[in-house]
Amino acid sequence: MSLNLRDLSQRSQGLAPGHRACAGCGFPTLIRMLLATSARPLVVVNATGCLEVVSTIYPYSAWPVPWMHNAFENAAATASGVQAAAVALQRRGRLDRLPKVVAIGGDGGTYDIGLQSLSGALERGTDFLYVCYNNEGYMNTGIQRSSATPQGARTTTTPVGARQLGKPQPRKDMTEIVAAHGAPYVAQASISHWGDLGKKLQKALATAGPTFLNVLTPCQPGWDYPPEQLVQIAKMAVETRYWPLYEVDRGVWRITYIPRERTPLKAFLEMQGRFRHLLDDEKVLAELQSWVDAHWERLEARARA
Repeated sequence: MSLNLRDLSQRSQGLAPGHRACAGCGFPTLIRMLLATSARPLVVVNATGCLEVVSTIYPYSAWPVPWMHNAFENAAATASGVQAAAVALQRRGRLDRLPKVVAIGGDGGTYDIGLQSLSGALERGTDFLYVCYNNEGYMNTGIQRSSATPQGARTTTTPVGARQLGKPQPRKDMTEIVAAHGAPYVAQASISHWGDLGKKLQKALATAGPTFLNVLTPCQPGWDYPPEQLVQIAKMAVETRYWPLYEVDRGVWRITYIPRERTPLKAFLEMQGRFRHLLDDEKVLAELQSWVDAHWERLEARARA
């Protein structure tokens, strides 16, 4: 399928207008790309989170495909059941073509509460795609920290004060955790690089077995930025190497986009209110930059191996 923007925009499948995502929210872009790049029917299983809340307010739905809501913790387990049911129906002659089952969760439902069921589905070899829309926090319940929240970020459960400067711990590396399960295709992407994202979605949807995409989707109220700067902020996360774009295709690590220049991490941090308290603290900025540099160098080493 072509990844020409004009062709993609003319495809009829897509999230219906009228959903209630915030202005400047990142995940509607991701969902439209997912629906536009699929070449066969989809069944979507959606964990509790911002996406579920804003796209399916009863009695309305913005989804043009079969869609099932699940709790935070069991989207991957439910996807396993849906996939097994589809196989059984086809075996009995009641289904001509197997749909692709896609489980979607935010970082709270993926990194934290849903990790157990996701790990189980990966270990069983369930034929499905899991998409994490990663906005680095529990945004729909009040902007609390998750294990995807970066060090130093201000959230309602990691406030800024005399005792701490935002979240004390660095973020968990969920993409590497999934890769360690041996899934045939694992990738990290951003809504700012639509061509890279589209290719990874196509590859993940076409690969048999469990596949996983971790996609950075900025959150306007949680990150505190002007809504019109959504794409620029996501792009700066990539350009500063804070959010590397890479894939692990059957065990082969490959960086899919290498920034031309080493843009300092501060350029990404200063675009958001959640890091405003750090911008004059050179020691903390140096620590965060060291974390980014070390992560990138480790990724480069894996890609060279």
